[in-house]
Amino acid sequence: MRRSTLSSPRARLPLSLRPIRAAMLASAMAVTLFHAAGAMAQAAPAAAAQASQQKGYVPDVGQDGKDVIWVPTPQSLVDKMLDMAKVTPKDRLMDLGSGDGRTVITAAQRGLTAQGIEYNPDLVELSRQNAKRAGVADRATFVAADLFTTDLSQADVITMFLLSTINEKLRPRILSLPAGTRVVSNTFRMGDWEPDASETVTQNCQTYCTALLWIVPAKVEGKWDMGGQTLQLEQRYQMLSGKLGSTPISDARMDGAAIAFTADGVRYAGLVNGRSMSGTASGKGDWSAKRN
Repeated sequence: MRRSTLSSPRARLPLSLRPIRAAMLASAMAVTLFHAAGAMAQAAPAAAAQASQQKGYVPDVGQDGKDVIWVPTPQSLVDKMLDMAKVTPKDRLMDLGSGDGRTVITAAQRGLTAQGIEYNPDLVELSRQNAKRAGVADRATFVAADLFTTDLSQADVITMFLLSTINEKLRPRILSLPAGTRVVSNTFRMGDWEPDASETVTQNCQTYCTALLWIVPAKVEGKWDMGGQTLQLEQRYQMLSGKLGSTPISDARMDGAAIAFTADGVRYAGLVNGRSMSGTASGKGDWSAKRN
């Protein structure tokens, strides 16, 4: 291979050309350093992203969210909430503001089909990874979405850890769900809609340790024809008042689609099915009623 005369020890540049060579070498070095710096600058974000992926996303307790800050529900309360809802593998659960996915994953471990609704995409991805590690990714799914625009109608059980103001905003939509839908909240209430049950965990829980259960009631307000008598019902959430004929009813309430009340010393219990209801009356046998 032929060698350049500039690199040969036997060839020497004239003195007049040596300053030009030095300037060329300096310029080449400057160009090399410039491109090296550019390459390092381009590689830095990629390296940082790769390091972040290897480390994994770790949420901070108390970090800001769209509607609430993120604080995880203690696992002992997650278990209590699911117990209160009496979940079964046939149920479909939806967790509003699902955070790191623990409620959805626990439900899936009990055999449920469960979905988490979470606005923060980083928490959604973290939840998916947690579900994979728990071996329930086929039953525990997560969606990056706004809970106020999410269709709730497919859920048999809804769990949530939101502020009371958010719960109240959701309340009209919850009340429009099918009778018997169970809703469990960590700590925060739903305005003047009193819960059907409340339990507090005292072990392995320091803060936010109360579970509140609501069961969506069937809508029964109005007049019903009950064996020739008028059953007049007034309804406020699950609580009822009214009259059977001219006799006031007492201890009257809904439990999902189940209705119970007392009139003239007789206890009536039954089930509502659309525009009809039927059941048994203590000491009187069966009864039925149809909406007028």
